[in-house]
Amino acid sequence: MECPETNQNNEEKKPYVLLINGSPNGHGCTYTALEEVSKTLNQEGVDTEIIHVGNKPIRGCIGCKKCMTAGRCVFDDLVNEVAPKFNACDGIVIGSPVYYASANGTLISFLDRLFYSSLADKTMKVGAAVVSCRRAGNTATFDELNKYFTISEMPVVSSQYWNMVHGNSPEEVRQDKEGLQTMRTLGRNMAFLIKSIRLGREAYGLPEKEEQHIFTNFIR
Repeated sequence: MECPETNQNNEEKKPYVLLINGSPNGHGCTYTALEEVSKTLNQEGVDTEIIHVGNKPIRGCIGCKKCMTAGRCVFDDLVNEVAPKFNACDGIVIGSPVYYASANGTLISFLDRLFYSSLADKTMKVGAAVVSCRRAGNTATFDELNKYFTISEMPVVSSQYWNMVHGNSPEEVRQDKEGLQTMRTLGRNMAFLIKSIRLGREAYGLPEKEEQHIFTNFIR
């Protein structure tokens, strides 16, 4: 079986990062921030793809657990379309606007089902959250999105400040010079971490896992 990092000519494939735009506006403030990250990743030799999620009719998870046997979500929509890309990517950037100090509800429904139904091992797949807001609610949203990574053994990429931009329009976001610089630093840090993990995996392999995944509750 061919190594996923090599092509038919036995050449190493370029790293690939998936960027998720959770805003209903396809080319608004969140997209402007993600585009800055994407351009920087491209400059660092990383292929990217931005997928617009926030305007799609995506329902939430119903906990049926059919994905545990089928390997895909029972609701056949954008989640199942993106899942193979998520499984194949070296890193993922999740972007959202701020709604009531939290992420867009459509995006959360998408992420709940994507992370739950994608059964491939996510260990050492790199993750980053990007948040766009007019004024406030950004740190709560940033925290909400990062939790998808920290429950999945995914290293979280940081920048020179929290990964966020401010503005009420793309034009205003472009005036947020510190925010855009934070996005560029995020892109460079992400590219470095992905490349370093590739080298580490080749030299040492992935971290060893215990044979049994233990689940407990607090009922005695």
